[in-house]
Amino acid sequence: MKRTHTDNQIASGVVIAGTRSGCGKTLATLGLATVLRERGLCVQGYKVGPDFIDPSHLSAICDRPAHNLDGWMLSRERVLEIFHRYAVEVDFCLVEGVMGLYDGASGAEETGSTAQMAKWLGLPVLLVVDARSQGRSAAALVQGFRDFDPELHLAGVIFTQVGGPRHEAMLREAMASHLPELPCLGCLPRRSDLELASRHLGLHMAEDLGWDASRRRFLADWVEQGLDMELLHRISRQSAAILKSVPSLDTDNEQGGRVRLGVARDRAFCFYYQENLRLLENAGAELVFFSPLTDGALPDNVQGLFFGGGYPELHAAELTQNHAMRAAVAAAAEAGMPVYAECGGMQYLLAELEDVGGAVFPMVGLFPARSKMHSRFQALGYRKVELRFAGLLGPAGTVLRGHEFHYSALDVPQADEVSAVYRITDSRGREFLEGFQRTNVLASYIHLHFGSHPPAAASFVRACANWAATASQGS
Repeated sequence: MKRTHTDNQIASGVVIAGTRSGCGKTLATLGLATVLRERGLCVQGYKVGPDFIDPSHLSAICDRPAHNLDGWMLSRERVLEIFHRYAVEVDFCLVEGVMGLYDGASGAEETGSTAQMAKWLGLPVLLVVDARSQGRSAAALVQGFRDFDPELHLAGVIFTQVGGPRHEAMLREAMASHLPELPCLGCLPRRSDLELASRHLGLHMAEDLGWDASRRRFLADWVEQGLDMELLHRISRQSAAILKSVPSLDTDNEQGGRVRLGVARDRAFCFYYQENLRLLENAGAELVFFSPLTDGALPDNVQGLFFGGGYPELHAAELTQNHAMRAAVAAAAEAGMPVYAECGGMQYLLAELEDVGGAVFPMVGLFPARSKMHSRFQALGYRKVELRFAGLLGPAGTVLRGHEFHYSALDVPQADEVSAVYRITDSRGREFLEGFQRTNVLASYIHLHFGSHPPAAASFVRACANWAATASQGS
């Protein structure tokens, strides 16, 4: 179902924030989305921050792609453009926060936080509080969150991990006594059978867990029995976000020429920002999805390849055993086809991947290096990227923003034909070199957001078009 609103209509929606990671905001968000969908509403999901996993669940529940909104990687104008592009089509906007309400890129200010995003969007905030082992103290915690930023519209509270009727009564009594002006939407009971399974990079992806009808019904019952949905709708109408025409930030000079771009997408390669894919299409790319796990050949007539991140380490044996695909990727790269890879995609292009147990798996072999998996994460945080010299993503001096999170470590290639094209600045201001380029192939641990510099998408598409023209002349 697709809805179209007239200009200047108030957006109906909320931001679901948490006191911390793991407080239950993801499950609460998914439960609310399920109930709203069952009531016939068209719901658009958004995720604050750089995460890929939570948006996969929101996309599955809402039956439409969820979109990342990040106040560090993207400008306010770009965030609002993304939000409004999809908000005008739906009945309800559901924005899931990141970490705790006020957590972002630093401890000193709000950049990258859920609080910043809620103020940018003009949406009311519902605070999810893990009430386990708390009674009256829960009200003190909520009061601290409410008073921390007077500019934030904190509109209500949802308690999770509620132990039973007596616990619920105590929580409601505490709120009514100390914060009577702040509504309690309800209490979600503790249910171990509703917990979302996780692994080293976070929750399992939506396709791994499966959101069939019975699982959705189970989740909807949990929310409907615990929360006041009518109060939710009243709060959602407190939104200050105006649905109106927002000038597009896309420009004609971003057109890079019509090409077919092969995009790896399966259980091993599943981390892509929706806006990145849209910007590639806007630049002239026809996206053709394929599976390095199961396909025996690259798609016909592609002029470039994009390998996103994901979980190649969980599927290393299958990737190794698909000799035909590894050979096809290597042959395409050797023929000069532009290839761009991020994180897990980079691991696939290396010579070898070593798992936590020490087993070694041959990969494509475009770079003479091995990635080794560890039991603890090796890097985490926002990254500013400057191109040291011209490459697939633009001229020297081009600046983009992205995020890095991985459990593997890389033996840095030392061969003469491999060079580090990125000058990276992390959130602490430290600089280092990364982003390995070998002729037409660029691979890095950084997940770049092309919305931070859209001409980069056009540059990649243009490189693909130029190669296609050269290849056709030589054939």
